[in-house]
Amino acid sequence: MIFEPVPPYWPSHFRVKFATGAWEQAQCAALRRQVFCTEQTIFADDDRDVVDDHAIPIAALSMVGVAADAVVGTVRIHETQGTPGEWWGSRLAVAHGYRRIGALGAGLIRVAVSSAHARGCTRFLAHVQSANAAMFQALHWTSLDETSLHGRPHHLMQADLAQYPPMHAPEHGLVTLLRRAA
Repeated sequence: MIFEPVPPYWPSHFRVKFATGAWEQAQCAALRRQVFCTEQTIFADDDRDVVDDHAIPIAALSMVGVAADAVVGTVRIHETQGTPGEWWGSRLAVAHGYRRIGALGAGLIRVAVSSAHARGCTRFLAHVQSANAAMFQALHWTSLDETSLHGRPHHLMQADLAQYPPMHAPEHGLVTLLRRAA
């Protein structure tokens, strides 16, 4: 089960990649509902919107040996309609029992920005909840503005693309080792 507060075991490592399989995409959607609807109550029943019609979902998979076990993190990316080169990341979510593993959020952000960079991104933006802005700044993002979205304080932030070399095979993604945050 992907939403246990404390995992019954710790995976050997994690793979962060485009969610290419139907089960990966379904678990990304379920994790988003868990975080944004149930935990944070930002949305009532579902957080899907028109962006999902053309967004690319990215999954952080817990790995047991060589097999993917569950989606434990997700984010989506998309190019702005009518503005070539401008990409956005949104709906970054990590399962409750995995939030102290610092490499998951950073890995999701790295795959999001680097894969967009490989697709012609010249500007990568995100609205980041204020509580998470410091993590993004540590990952070479700049706050451009402060705003309120869905009744919560956010920062409009931009990634420094020089820190995110293009990733040309995001369907394979990257592997992160198990490191828990202090």
